[in-house]
Parts: sequence; structure tokens; C-alpha cells
Amino acid sequence: RAALGVLTGRHHLAFQAKDRAMVDAFYQAGLAAGGKDNGAPGLRPHYHPNYYGAFVFDPDGNNVEAVCHDPE
Repeated sequence: RAALGVLTGRHHLAFQAKDRAMVDAFYQAGLAAGGKDNGAPGLRPHYHPNYYGAFVFDPDGNNVEAVCHDPE
């Protein structure tokens, strides 16, 4: 159904990255693969001071996140 332009999912998947560079790489790879930006890599202090995440919508509309919880 996604190939027909119908959104089939609205889930939030989060993957823990080993470091901030991996979050950055995830974001760039997601965009290069056709994902849509839903939040560039950066700190999200409203979660906690070291929450560094990035968000990409996949073709089905799912919000896919990579996050690193470690300090820089």
C-alpha cells in the first residue's frame, strides 16, 4: 500500500547509537535513502541533558530515530 502513496504505519522506532557520530550517520543515510526529515541531529534537553537524537520519516510514515545518551 505504501507504494500506492497510502500511509500504512505511524509508529515510532528508536535505536540506540554507540555515539553521536553514529546518530549523524543514521540521519544522513536516512535522507539519502529517501526518508524525510523529522528532526536533524542535536541535543534534546527536554528529555535529558545528554539526549542526542535524530528523526527521519520512512516511506510508510513511521518515525525512525537514532539516539545516543552518552555525553559528548
